[in-house]
Amino acid sequence: MKFNPLSNDHLKELESMVSPDRFSTGVSILDLHAKDQSAHSACRPEVVLWPETASEVAAILSYANRNRIPLTGWGSGSSLEGNPIPVCRGIVLDFSRMNRIRVIREEDFQADVQPGVIYQDLNEKLRHTGLFFPPDPGARATIGGMIANNASGTRTVLYGSTRDYVMRLVVALANGELLEMGTRASKSSSGYNLINLFVGSEGTLGIVVEATLRLAGFPAEYSAAVATFPSVQAAAQTVYDLKRSGLNPAALELLGPECIALMNQVDHLGLNVAPTLFIEFHGATTSQLSEVLDTARDICEARGCTDFRPGLGRAERDRIFKARHALGEMIQHNHPEHKILIMDVAVPITAYTELLAAMQAEVAPHGLIHYTLSHAGNGNVHLNIAGRRDDPSEWALVQAVSERLVMKAIALGGTATGEHGVGLGKRKYMPTQHGAALAWMKQVKTLFDPNGILNPGKIFPE
Repeated sequence: MKFNPLSNDHLKELESMVSPDRFSTGVSILDLHAKDQSAHSACRPEVVLWPETASEVAAILSYANRNRIPLTGWGSGSSLEGNPIPVCRGIVLDFSRMNRIRVIREEDFQADVQPGVIYQDLNEKLRHTGLFFPPDPGARATIGGMIANNASGTRTVLYGSTRDYVMRLVVALANGELLEMGTRASKSSSGYNLINLFVGSEGTLGIVVEATLRLAGFPAEYSAAVATFPSVQAAAQTVYDLKRSGLNPAALELLGPECIALMNQVDHLGLNVAPTLFIEFHGATTSQLSEVLDTARDICEARGCTDFRPGLGRAERDRIFKARHALGEMIQHNHPEHKILIMDVAVPITAYTELLAAMQAEVAPHGLIHYTLSHAGNGNVHLNIAGRRDDPSEWALVQAVSERLVMKAIALGGTATGEHGVGLGKRKYMPTQHGAALAWMKQVKTLFDPNGILNPGKIFPE
């Protein structure tokens, strides 16, 4: 696609569409919207606008489309695959001003929100209702960004991903049309499910301006356990056993010993430095959870668990999971002289042990600094590999190792990305994973965005 750079006339017209405090071409502002939390190179947009209404978004899109100006949506910049980096420059729409929770319908288990709402803020607002929005990616992600990436996180094994909680969307299309899709009914057999096209599309088909979210009842009781194992393989096999048991863990996280050592160092957790499962259960009563934990202990010990700490209270559970959520930043801060490649793949649960073994076989011979952390209950593994910033050959090795492991995951019947999205880093794997279906995806893209202005350079290989 051929795009037009922004002229002074373009800038004047765009500036007239919003109030003066919601338009910027300042270098510092552009730089703040040039890079996400990934290792991908920054690319500065030409202008940033902060819309406040759906009609403003629609008007800006219509103008951009008529003038062949690329446009990228921006939530909080917490993504990990370069998803919102404006690689073709143009316009960035920052949705931090569209952060209203419009209505909460407790009896229907629903909330209507704008895309700039931070999901933790929504859950804080819901606290008194006994309801919550379950997807939990950890960072202070916006609802719009979570929808764009189909975000998930630690609770996905029980509650599912963002896609499972989107009932209705209002989307601004490239031509400026505002399209409403979905329903507030709890189920429907009517027509094509267009919502599933837009959830996970990374802003390449349209821009979400409002969403109706399904909410869940907050668990009456919950309990957590930490289980330590002699090897990653033993812990991985236990994941399969726990899944098969019907205990329905709400979180099932597997961390390598290097992760535990770092968490101990930073947060003084006092955990055994060994492959470790963090397990959480939700239930109606403490007696029910006590029985569940007893069964979980038996399953873990049958696989050689060397230490099982059950019944962690809320404060201890929160402390451990807070450290788990902060692990990505801990890794970055602990290796300032390195770039960190964050590999995100997922495989069928029966292939999970084989994938972990392949990861160890790849990184160990080279002595690469690495951290293995995973949403084990979904077979979703993150391998963070460090390469020295001043050593191009080591960074090339890191990328080669990552590429082989992504191809291994696909060969095992898995996916190149379990939750971080395609963005820039996973585009080259799309033909391998999707085959002939990729051409149909391109036709869908062309149908909704014929001029290709929406988040260009993402999802599809160059």
